Amino acid sequence: MVGVNPYIAFRGNCREAVEFYKTALGAEEIFAQTYGDSPMAEMGKPDAIMHCTIKIGDSSVMMCDDFHTENFSTGGNISLAIGLNDVEKAKTMFANLSDGGDVTMPLDKTFWAEAFGMLTDKFGINWMINCDAPHEADKTATA
Repeated sequence: MVGVNPYIAFRGNCREAVEFYKTALGAEEIFAQTYGDSPMAEMGKPDAIMHCTIKIGDSSVMMCDDFHTENFSTGGNISLAIGLNDVEKAKTMFANLSDGGDVTMPLDKTFWAEAFGMLTDKFGINWMINCDAPHEADKTATA
């Protein structure tokens, strides 16, 4: 199977981020292995995450602890975008992710969405939350 999954490197707080995303987004931890539990134990702290996969909805996000000091930065020009069709769930996820972070664009109605907002979470990860506007067919089906 061919696909693209985001892979996020953290500065020693990957386990904290995993627990945060499990609470904030309802993420499910699929797999996690520490450096200490791997053949690469000498490459990191024994309890640091060498590789972890979480599932958010139908998508997987991979992550690890990275202790390389050269040119390490977070954020940059990448944002993780969550697409929803439930405004209340979008509001909850946005509020949860923004706890301890910085809101770039408050979650609000736009010309393309019932709710859209952008933020950087407390780990320096950029997020976009987009809740689709209902289609005309959907509106008449529920009326």
